[in-house]
Amino acid sequence: MIDRRAMLGAGVGTAGLATIAPAAMPSDPWRRADAIARGIHRPQITPQDQRITDFGARSGVDRDARPAILAAMAALGARGGRVVLPPGVWRCDGPIHLRSGVALHVEGGATLRFSRDAAHYLPPVLTRWEGTECWNYSPLIYARGASDIAITGDGTIDGQGFEGFFRWRAQQKPDQERLRDMGARGVPVAQRRFGEGHYLRPGFVQFMACRRVLIDGPRFVDSTFWMIHPVYCDHVTVRNVTLVSHHLNSDGVDPDSSTNVLIERCIFDVGDDGVAIKSGRDADGWRVGRAASRIVIRDCEYRGDAGGGMSIGSEMSGGVHDVYCERYRMNDVAHGLYFKSNLDRGGAIGNIFIRDVSIATAQAAVIFTTDYHGYRGGTAPTRFADVRIENVQCGSAIVGVSLIGAAAAPIDRVEVRNVTIDRARTPLRVRHARSLRFRDLRINGASVAAVTETGPETFGDVLKF
Repeated sequence: MIDRRAMLGAGVGTAGLATIAPAAMPSDPWRRADAIARGIHRPQITPQDQRITDFGARSGVDRDARPAILAAMAALGARGGRVVLPPGVWRCDGPIHLRSGVALHVEGGATLRFSRDAAHYLPPVLTRWEGTECWNYSPLIYARGASDIAITGDGTIDGQGFEGFFRWRAQQKPDQERLRDMGARGVPVAQRRFGEGHYLRPGFVQFMACRRVLIDGPRFVDSTFWMIHPVYCDHVTVRNVTLVSHHLNSDGVDPDSSTNVLIERCIFDVGDDGVAIKSGRDADGWRVGRAASRIVIRDCEYRGDAGGGMSIGSEMSGGVHDVYCERYRMNDVAHGLYFKSNLDRGGAIGNIFIRDVSIATAQAAVIFTTDYHGYRGGTAPTRFADVRIENVQCGSAIVGVSLIGAAAAPIDRVEVRNVTIDRARTPLRVRHARSLRFRDLRINGASVAAVTETGPETFGDVLKF
């Protein structure tokens, strides 16, 4: 078990109510967002290339190119450089572990296609799986403790997930529950061993504790699990990527307890969340005690239909703050702007700024929830505070705006302004919320002026306050 001293050392009270330490609410958040984006460091990659064809790789599905990829990486030596995949189909029977100073460059017309054989992804590596640390099958592309790494090019990276690891989803529940229990009881991470004989699906791209990371250009398709997942990373840029994967848990980009992150000009055609900001699950997130912060998302498009376009949570026990999202276009999304947690998570979400969002249709255009899959007794509600949402246009929604906090931790200081939802079956739901400010919020053609304190759970019609 995590004792009281350890919890307090991680910034968590004995009830699991973490307090985050964001900068003061900026007077000009978008100037601050630009400053964060400008200050993110790109990797320094030595201008030398090693082409995998020089190491015996042959295009086609009947030959494994992985030995040539690893040989090309070794040939770069300590100086680093680019491992180049030229046009063709390159089968890869196992993971690619990047090391410092190395870029994997997939040229236009090239497809890197990973094996579906689980045995190829052993031995296990240290990972964070749904917010809890463990040792598990290696992600397809992985690095740990590296600096100056990149994935670039205009080619395609194919995880072959649907016919591979995704099939494990129906079998994963016992291992999923076992890992969550280990996190709750504080079992040492070295003893949380999964891998062979277990069914926790590995991620597609996961970088652990890396600095100066760039992912620029490729098309990622058919994911094994979460698609791009930087964990404990600093100075991360993900841009100009297209992510296509239509089964559950195919989150696009999940910055997890990471800082100084820029996500721009990306297309999310996925079966789950487009962007989902995370920081650990329950007690294991409190133990690590690392927030996700200084994150900028801009000029992206969500083309999926089953997840949240822009999400925070649900694994966010380390806290999330200083997030700036602008110019985001969404198609037929389940939840447009989605703040999700439960009464076990603890943690806090604050200093979140979102503007210039268009949503075609949604189950919920804007939603804050504290009832997302809780299992541990509901004694650690999340605190939501200091959120500004502005310049949002939604065509139709089942629920327009839903702000449902917890009695022990009401939603506090949320501002919604210049937001129009043309049609909503249930325009507005508010419960356990205070200090709300609505300005130029229009739903079904009517104006919602303000809600200042806790209101009834559901408004059947838009009311003026």
